[in-house]
Amino acid sequence: MDGPGQAGWDAIVAAPERALVALDYDGVLAPIVDDPDQAVPAPGAIETLRRLAGRVGTLAVVTGRPAEVVVRLGGLDSVPGLCVEGQYGAEHWVAGRLTTPDDPAEVVEARPALPAALAEAGADPGVWVEDKRLALVVHTRRTRDPDGELDRLRPALERFAARYGLEPHPGKMVMELRPPGFDKGGVLRRLAEDRAPAAVLFAGDDVGDLPGFGAVEQLREAGTPGLTVASASAEAVEVARAADVAVDGPAGVVELLSRLADAVAGPGAADPIGGPGAADADGGPGEADAVAGPGAGDPIGGPGAGDPIGGPGEGDADGGPGEGDAGDAVRSRRR
Repeated sequence: MDGPGQAGWDAIVAAPERALVALDYDGVLAPIVDDPDQAVPAPGAIETLRRLAGRVGTLAVVTGRPAEVVVRLGGLDSVPGLCVEGQYGAEHWVAGRLTTPDDPAEVVEARPALPAALAEAGADPGVWVEDKRLALVVHTRRTRDPDGELDRLRPALERFAARYGLEPHPGKMVMELRPPGFDKGGVLRRLAEDRAPAAVLFAGDDVGDLPGFGAVEQLREAGTPGLTVASASAEAVEVARAADVAVDGPAGVVELLSRLADAVAGPGAADPIGGPGAADADGGPGEADAVAGPGAGDPIGGPGAGDPIGGPGEGDADGGPGEGDAGDAVRSRRR
């Protein structure tokens, strides 16, 4: 992988003590599950975060969930120095101390009215509402047709949000209604302003992470190297298309972070993107990766691993008929 993503990786490895590594929780560190209260980290995730915690300048989890919830579910309090930006930056958790605002007036007013609005829209019985205190989230994953139900409810939810001064934010089989002014792009820009990192990595999996990718792009334009990583899935293929690198879900994220921990630990670590023969997003078979030297191995997939979007003979992230799975490799997205 050439280009800005590779430059971001190189800058992190060159000066890890000045790097900012920020990660979403659901879909990135923890697999997506039907019951959000059962979303626990992928195998090896916490151990890998502990390895990075002593080596990178700032390690952060940036999530739409309440900060204390992901700390509890993930056992994140066992990661030294980790900061958790919850509810899109409205909450801040560091070393056991939580800073959180009062309930927004818009949410207080909308909360009792939402069930009636859903009933009036004829919501499927499987639709349920998650009350995050600072926002309300309508889930359709448990319905007969999750995507179709979300599309059907979207106009009613958008009208409801406008009535109460909230913003509607779609995601994977969810629509979140929250006060304006909070997104992951704003979180990353604030962290970058506070910490003045020499390089930034941000990993996400859903459309709510795209503002974070945009913030990394803005930082790059201002001279700070950066790398965007997609935890690829068939539910949000546009995220894989927007990232510098796509990996196969939380397991692929753990693999990439483990490679990063190896790389910042000392010389001689393997390239995270791919060795000679790995396929680049726009390169032909057999193209050597920009970083890997002779004999360097691909950390996850073997030679010829597919593009996250999918060309002829390659695995497509949205897994259409006859196509391969989104994963089994770390895939370069840009050159």
